[in-house]
Amino acid sequence: MIQEEWRDIALTCLKDEAAAIEGLASHIDDLFEQAVEIILSCKGKLIVTGVGKSGHIGAKIAATMSSTGTPAFFINPLDVFHGDLGVIRKEDVVLAISNSGQTDELLRFLPYLLEQNIPIVGMSGNPNSDLAHYSTVHLNTFVEKETGPLGLAPTSSTTAQLAMGDALACVLMAARGFKAKDFATFHPGGTLGRRLLTNACDVMLSENMPIVSPDTKMGEAVVQVSEGRLGLCVAVENNKVVGLITDGDVRRAIQHSHDDFFKKSVADFMTKNPVCVSPKTKVSKIESILHERKIHCVLVTDSEKKLLGIVDSFSTQL
Repeated sequence: MIQEEWRDIALTCLKDEAAAIEGLASHIDDLFEQAVEIILSCKGKLIVTGVGKSGHIGAKIAATMSSTGTPAFFINPLDVFHGDLGVIRKEDVVLAISNSGQTDELLRFLPYLLEQNIPIVGMSGNPNSDLAHYSTVHLNTFVEKETGPLGLAPTSSTTAQLAMGDALACVLMAARGFKAKDFATFHPGGTLGRRLLTNACDVMLSENMPIVSPDTKMGEAVVQVSEGRLGLCVAVENNKVVGLITDGDVRRAIQHSHDDFFKKSVADFMTKNPVCVSPKTKVSKIESILHERKIHCVLVTDSEKKLLGIVDSFSTQL
């Protein structure tokens, strides 16, 4: 095979798998809604199971479910017969995945589930399979062909299984009213989690803050703005924030005042109602404020308008 053919093979793979996902659209039907209702009404856990490549997909689906509000975990059917069957309870729901729907290791423990009246959501590419027959509800993930030079390895079929699992997870998230703050709770170590769980007091600059009085002359204010390295000065009077002057304010003041610039005071050019937040304001909220107001910092104050710190756009990049 010549190297020039590699790109063609890769593009064919992507097109075939895209077609496999597109083909699932016709299977988002009443059966899909029934599967959602079964999982949504589950009082226990969603037990996801599958063998081989379907098992790997099942493990990912279980992880996605668990992190988005549906308690779930993966169990290998091969381990079921060696003690793991005990983790399944009558209040659980089982999501069983098999491309053929005829996987022997998977089918062997279905009688136990049926005897215990445990709902089974089957997922396979064969609506006439034994798995489909024994399932409470069956999700069809049929694909026309596996992609690749041989068309044998699980490729398009596992892509379809993964996409169907994600579709279930997305609908369940919406049905449960799952919010970004809930996601952060399950992902405290991730970037989103840190932004949603971190407060202003955790990231604010609280030492050597560039503070001036409203009467400070602009010449001195320019020095403070430069030395503070935040591009601003906070005007404080009687221990309360009364204004903010930024490097942009300084440039505009020079442009309009000309020779009178150094005679003017901070009070002549400062923003008298700067944006202030409390120490407990979430970093995610501060990011929204910075974006909406088109500003690069907010002041952190207490209920008496005492300056506690400054949070700029760099501080929110956790």
